[in-house]
Amino acid sequence: MTNVDAGAGLDPVHPVAPPTTGPAGLTRAEVAERVARGEVNDVPVRSSRSLGEIVRANVFTRFNAIIGVLWVVTLFVAPIQDSLFGFVILANTGIGIVQEWRAKKTLDSLAVIGESRPTVRRDGAAVQVPTSQIVLGDLVEIGPGDKIVVDGVCAEADGLEVDESLLTGEADPVVKHPGEPVMSGSFVVAGGGAFQATKVGREAYAAQLAEEASRFTLVHSELRSGISTILKYVTWMMVPAALGLVVTQLVVKSNDFKGSVARTIGGIIPMVPEGLVLLTSVAFAIGVIRLGRKQCLVQELPAIEGLARVDTVCLDKTGTLTEGGMDVTGLKPLDGADEGRVREVLAALGASDPRPNASLQAIIDAYPDGHGADRHPVSTLPFSSARKYSGAAFEEGDGKVAGWLLGAPDVLLSPDDPALAETGRLNERGLRVLLLARAARDLDGPDPARGARPVALVVLEQRLRPDAAETLRYFADQDVQAKVISGDNAVSVGAVAHKLGLSGKAVDARKLPADPADLAKAVDRATVFGRVTPQQKREMVGALQSEGRTVAMTGDGVNDVLALKDADIGVSMGSGSEATRAVAQIVLLNNSFATLPSVVAEGRRVIGNITRVATLFLVKTVYSVLLALLVVCWQVEYPFLPRHLTLLSTLTIGVPAFFLALAPNTERARPHFVRRVMRYSIPGGLLAGVATFVTYLLARHHYTGAGALSAETSAATLTLFLISMWVLAIIARPYTWWRVALVAAMGVAFLFVLTVPWLQDFFALRLVGNVMPWTAVGVAVVAAAALELVWRWVGRRFPV
Repeated sequence: MTNVDAGAGLDPVHPVAPPTTGPAGLTRAEVAERVARGEVNDVPVRSSRSLGEIVRANVFTRFNAIIGVLWVVTLFVAPIQDSLFGFVILANTGIGIVQEWRAKKTLDSLAVIGESRPTVRRDGAAVQVPTSQIVLGDLVEIGPGDKIVVDGVCAEADGLEVDESLLTGEADPVVKHPGEPVMSGSFVVAGGGAFQATKVGREAYAAQLAEEASRFTLVHSELRSGISTILKYVTWMMVPAALGLVVTQLVVKSNDFKGSVARTIGGIIPMVPEGLVLLTSVAFAIGVIRLGRKQCLVQELPAIEGLARVDTVCLDKTGTLTEGGMDVTGLKPLDGADEGRVREVLAALGASDPRPNASLQAIIDAYPDGHGADRHPVSTLPFSSARKYSGAAFEEGDGKVAGWLLGAPDVLLSPDDPALAETGRLNERGLRVLLLARAARDLDGPDPARGARPVALVVLEQRLRPDAAETLRYFADQDVQAKVISGDNAVSVGAVAHKLGLSGKAVDARKLPADPADLAKAVDRATVFGRVTPQQKREMVGALQSEGRTVAMTGDGVNDVLALKDADIGVSMGSGSEATRAVAQIVLLNNSFATLPSVVAEGRRVIGNITRVATLFLVKTVYSVLLALLVVCWQVEYPFLPRHLTLLSTLTIGVPAFFLALAPNTERARPHFVRRVMRYSIPGGLLAGVATFVTYLLARHHYTGAGALSAETSAATLTLFLISMWVLAIIARPYTWWRVALVAAMGVAFLFVLTVPWLQDFFALRLVGNVMPWTAVGVAVVAAAALELVWRWVGRRFPV
């Protein structure tokens, strides 16, 4: 904020320091006062473009401007049927706006469902409010997995550890004490506490980044950038061809002015692949709507495309393959420990953690009535994914303090401890085992687990998701490798994976090599990994990417955040921590792992089908440019009026492309979109253009007298239609009943135009005699056979 000189007649403006609030937080009156002053976290985080942006994006395009000018000219100089292309563009633009508006509403409604609601303390009570309603000075409570949404100062801390790696790049969590700053964009990995908001709205450190990252976008993807590249090439081809055509038709040929203008426009219009961008936008928008119906929030639209390209899925076990909840199925005291005493300690540990994780919650549910649950801890050690254990210290009856640890047996015990043998047997059955141990050191010390004495094993059974096995089979059928990466015991994780049909040896991540190249090989060889730290998850994702893999990462816990952020596609469960939902591109709001195949299928449908229809559009562009150049070189009339090419485009491209773009497609997306499209479009367009021009020249030698130009145009139109239909027939493969019906329907529609008198007059299409119509068919058949051979050769010679 800039200070204003008092001499200018205004009081100087200074930053206002927030008042200190007690543990009760702000009162309702104080909140209202701050809202009135504008001291509220009102950053407009949007999940989609506004209606105005949607309209502008669909209406004000370079090609719409070109076509719009040509349409206006055509309305003045030619019959209405030559202006049909303009009405088609209007309809296409309207469809694009409507579909993206529907997608926007779907995204916005899902974003509300998935929106985080931080807990703030007001009038002495903890209440949840939308992020946008946090005000300056609010006391915000935080716990494991919570994202810090505004800047502030730590007011309370109970073993509070904050990960600031997404802001600073520093991987190690930072321990926070009262009075120390906390930054928006970081998240809590262990412990809990509260902080007082000191900067809200756009002043917060990560506000601008959060707003930008949350925006609905259609551009940052290989598909969209590839289409932009193609359109750039098309523009370069259009300019010289169009200029040459204008000169030839208006100057060199001495036709009537209106006819020359109409044929010139007829040559320029088909050069523009106007429907390609529209269909891409519609395909993406419909994808969002379809996924929205399955409670899948796409936070970044290119994620649909990205997941279709994925060849490796890294799965966190807990919350993804298994349900979040667990059940205590056994308690095994060790070395003669008293079971009643063990139950008391477990109850006390459960009561000491205000934000229990799934394992501790199962213990709380199993031992809710122990009289130890009312004991207050002297000190606590919150659970951390890096440590793999938590703890608390309580006063004993004799006045002494006893420290207790609860966590992974293979982390707390030495490798030769006999208790590990029993743990291994239980892990092999897919059970999760926690060790209760008596600490020999101060919990605040550097290594509280050293010398811990085992007291009891707590056996937990995890609930497998009923749809997990079927989903994993889907990925296997689609040639997508699944890697289970978990912080749990490797043997236990391997047993769970085996139950779900995943084969392969389970690897303890603590034995993985540190060298990136060796790590990449190790990760590639194995399928299941246990005892993986959050940093290792990140490194494993990077190792797979270094091998050229496209990696998706799924997870729901705070230990998955770093890997989710680095993966090509991050997928979070809706019930996951706020931090995971914030960094993921896709959020499964229904917490159903089975939704992932729908997302993959939707992405494959979009990319595979757009690749198909792009070839259709660009074949038209290539033959249009070639025809214009040939007309300039031979100095003849352009063979087509706008109405002819509108008819051809509608029957061989527009209508079929719409259905093909929305059809199912399970082929995994492959890279190099531009090369894949151009390697077929260029030879296809060249053959179509040459064959059409050959027919046109033959017709010019065959027909003479009045009406010759109309007959020549009709013969050339027949050849171009038949070749375009063959291109469509190739693109529509592999055939299904509806694809065959689609191609046949387009052929019948054209035959209808050729045989119905009023349609013949409307489109100025009338085949004269028998020689040239059959000649046109013969040229088209030869060109179609050549096209088939050339495309097969191109596929072998230039594989992508």
